[in-house]
Amino acid sequence: MNRIKTYLLLRHVKIHNANAFSSPLTIGFPAMTAWLGAMHALERKLRQHEALSGIRLKKLAVSCHDFDLQTYKGPGDYVNSVIITANPLRKKGASFERPPFIEEARVHLTVSLLIAIDGLMPDAFSIFEEKVTEALERMKIAGGDILGFSPIRDAINLTSTRHSRILLVDEKNEEDKRRAIRSLMPGYVLIERRQLLQQRQENLNQQDTLQAMLDLLALYYEYDDEHDTWNVQPRKEKGWLVPIVTGFKGLTPLGHVANQRDASTLHRFAEPVLTLGEFKMAHRFECVDDMMWQYHYDEDKGLYVCVNEQMESDEEAKGED
Repeated sequence: MNRIKTYLLLRHVKIHNANAFSSPLTIGFPAMTAWLGAMHALERKLRQHEALSGIRLKKLAVSCHDFDLQTYKGPGDYVNSVIITANPLRKKGASFERPPFIEEARVHLTVSLLIAIDGLMPDAFSIFEEKVTEALERMKIAGGDILGFSPIRDAINLTSTRHSRILLVDEKNEEDKRRAIRSLMPGYVLIERRQLLQQRQENLNQQDTLQAMLDLLALYYEYDDEHDTWNVQPRKEKGWLVPIVTGFKGLTPLGHVANQRDASTLHRFAEPVLTLGEFKMAHRFECVDDMMWQYHYDEDKGLYVCVNEQMESDEEAKGED
């Protein structure tokens, strides 16, 4: 088994106006489906070149360096308002009016991406770096424009992590692994805490996943009569816990519906899968795989999701072995 793994490190990717509506219930960090979708789109562009037709981009880690959510909270306001773009006025009779719009939450952010690569040969490193640069200059990520990223440097220099580059990591070499992890610093890496949410549901005997999540995320205030102040109580679990969207769950069987756009493709209605995530500093990880996200399809449950934690079925299979 080959113990040398190949990664594409994209440093300080600046994204403008990314979609912050990650689900019908949440506004904030773009959904993981957007990040893996961008990885898949990049793979499709690269595979159009003959020398790169056999590559696969399989896993991805996201480290957030800067996050600027486009909201506004004025003096005395209780809630934040979404800052929206202004559409041109349209004429109505003798006056003008603002046209109707769909409110969109936007975010400007800077991230670093670590992408696992399969099938990339050393003699194709140069063309790979060239085509990645060309593709990123014409791509969007999470609906946002890529304003820039650290230039991709020559892959021969395997010790530098200051620039975007190809990283070769020996799984048996601790220094190699630490270098790959340090390449995402300083920043917060998003991981999945689905198992923590499941444990909370079991402890509360709570079937409602949303209620169990709110129980973990809610902040409770207590009034202090002596000092006439309100004090916030610590959450039940430590860490920077956030709600995240990781994919979709099918609501109807696969089939065809009237007037569907593509008659050759099976159709089904679906809803977003909302679960628990956590932002952690990159230096707290011991293994690169602990940061990586990948696609997972569960036919029995109708789940099309991105996962960071191991699925229960995989754990059971390992136990049987």
